Amino acid sequence: MAEVLTAEAVRDKLAALADWTGDPAGISRTVQLGSFPEAIAVVDRVAEVAEERDHHPDIDIRWRTLTFRCTTHSAGGVTERDIDLARRIDEIVRSTR
Repeated sequence: MAEVLTAEAVRDKLAALADWTGDPAGISRTVQLGSFPEAIAVVDRVAEVAEERDHHPDIDIRWRTLTFRCTTHSAGGVTERDIDLARRIDEIVRSTR
């Protein structure tokens, strides 16, 4: 099982992830896209990555605004898997804009 990161480790990791916030319980980022179809396309791409990694974020969809929340439920908090997924989500969002 993956180890939950300490508060200090989460803070350090988040310093390298623009627009992500959180603590050892979970990290999140909200993104606004240009349109609803564009937002859904991002969700689709994130879903593919999540399936490949067998690690799934919580995703809230509000028209063209997406909020991603990452936590490793089986570990009870944020692990390296969440940080890696957050980086990948950032890449997907950047490639859409």
